[in-house]
Amino acid sequence: MEHQIFVLLVKAVQHEGPEEVVVETQNLTIRLDQATVRKAKVLAARRGTSVSKLVAQTIEQLVDGDEAYEAARRKALDFLRQGFHLGGTIRVSRDELHER
Repeated sequence: MEHQIFVLLVKAVQHEGPEEVVVETQNLTIRLDQATVRKAKVLAARRGTSVSKLVAQTIEQLVDGDEAYEAARRKALDFLRQGFHLGGTIRVSRDELHER
């Protein structure tokens, strides 16, 4: 199976307010089989973009989704550690409940 190598220019973007501020860019090399490359080119053309931008956007979505998941996970664990007050009052002691 033959492979083609793509070199992608990946940009890290920092969002501050309504404008994007480009922080840093870095090349990324990936190796794909030719069938996948052909399909990626067709998909990129349908979306009016390049294969490089298509791959960069996909990676950014994966990273953003993972970061959002981790933030939600930490928040949920913090809530569990704090516990929940469900209202009501305890009117009997534990010992009274377990008397036989």
